[in-house]
Amino acid sequence: MARHATPPKIILLTLALMLIGGCQQSGADAQNAPVMEFPRPERTVSAIGDTEFSTEAARDQAGEAEYVMDWAGVQLGTTVADIGAGEGYYTIRLADRVGPKGRVLAQDINRGALDRLGERVTREQLDNVAIKEGAMDDPRLPENSFDRIFMVHMYHEIKQPYAFLWRMRPALAKGGQVIVVDRDRATHQHGIPPKLLFCEFESVGYRLTGFTEELNLGGYIARFEVNGARPAPSAIRTCASRYPQS
Repeated sequence: MARHATPPKIILLTLALMLIGGCQQSGADAQNAPVMEFPRPERTVSAIGDTEFSTEAARDQAGEAEYVMDWAGVQLGTTVADIGAGEGYYTIRLADRVGPKGRVLAQDINRGALDRLGERVTREQLDNVAIKEGAMDDPRLPENSFDRIFMVHMYHEIKQPYAFLWRMRPALAKGGQVIVVDRDRATHQHGIPPKLLFCEFESVGYRLTGFTEELNLGGYIARFEVNGARPAPSAIRTCASRYPQS
């Protein structure tokens, strides 16, 4: 039977089970803290934009994905979550890079984009890709599951960044890293100044371990790892007043 004939909703369930079946689900402590316990960002949050940052041809011509994956140390067997996957530019290329023993979980809050990506995943027979719908304040990732979490041109659109990052932490495997690609712009202009990004991650218990601005299409890459204990939601300090935007 031709795989592209499978209905998209079945694709989403089947592919999600493929990845998540071998992982522990997030603990109750990671999900039960009400969002009102977390501080609001006290800065502008970008409106959700297009699900495609640029054309795939332009991004490939600039060598974007290859550079980012090399810089992030993605290799055969790596397990990656692609947060805000959209139409799947990184998902497709990550699937090829990690190979049959690796896994890629594509996550987004846009169900239409996920349906289209599910059809593409099936059409291209990417058996190492799963798809999962997330939430504005929770990526809904399985615990202790990912060597890398990618957040490409989407962090500035998260309405509850402190809650989101706090709930994302348990999903990292030992030694796991979060890779953020964004632009040095005010947050209402679809970007985030690097120092503000660093501060928000640090406030939730991550530490910066790498940074570069060497992207042919512009922007920067930042790498974070877990640092110390995860703070109580009420203990998180906001950053906007410490790093005001022009």
